[in-house]
Amino acid sequence: MKGKSKGKLAIFDTFKTKDNDLTGEAKRQRAIITILGTGGNPAQRTRTGISQKIAKRQKIAWKNIYSGIFRDLDEILLPMEIAEEDGRLPLQRGPKALQEKGIPYYHLTKKGILVGLAINGIENMELQLKEFFSKADPEEKEFEKILMKFMTSSPNFTYSIFQKYVKAFCEDKISELLPFDLTKLKDLSDENLIIQKEILTAFLKFTNPEKKEAT
Repeated sequence: MKGKSKGKLAIFDTFKTKDNDLTGEAKRQRAIITILGTGGNPAQRTRTGISQKIAKRQKIAWKNIYSGIFRDLDEILLPMEIAEEDGRLPLQRGPKALQEKGIPYYHLTKKGILVGLAINGIENMELQLKEFFSKADPEEKEFEKILMKFMTSSPNFTYSIFQKYVKAFCEDKISELLPFDLTKLKDLSDENLIIQKEILTAFLKFTNPEKKEAT
């Protein structure tokens, strides 16, 4: 599905002259994913609702950013299956055909929740992790206990794992986010990531008593 997207997931893109300064597109995509990840009423999850919420924070007119929000959803987040339509709101005015069709609102898919884990910090990580693993396939479940344990004892370490995993996808170093599998990172040369992966791999080989003792 990734190949069908006209754009790219730009949540880690930075300006060439400022390595830590995210581009406007990166900030906008992050904002959309965050809004959809926090739920809220359907009206806040339409294209207009998302535009208005972001514009309010930035103290600008929502119509100035609507086209960017439209593009990010229709050309990137929806084709990449990071977000999907969650329903439609009826229209009271306008063309009859549009009234009958309604206005779509969106929510994050399982893949979108995984992306959210890489950009939303540690504050809401526990809830997001639980939501993600509630939708997990059997092969993904082996990472659940260890990551939940690490989240409690080392939240920043856990957050960095998701950042590296999703960033590797954004940089085409891994082809697909799902199924979630940290062994996909085994060929990357990032020194910090290698250390993280070795710790996780070693922990997974522990017996249950050893895991309890280690945590």
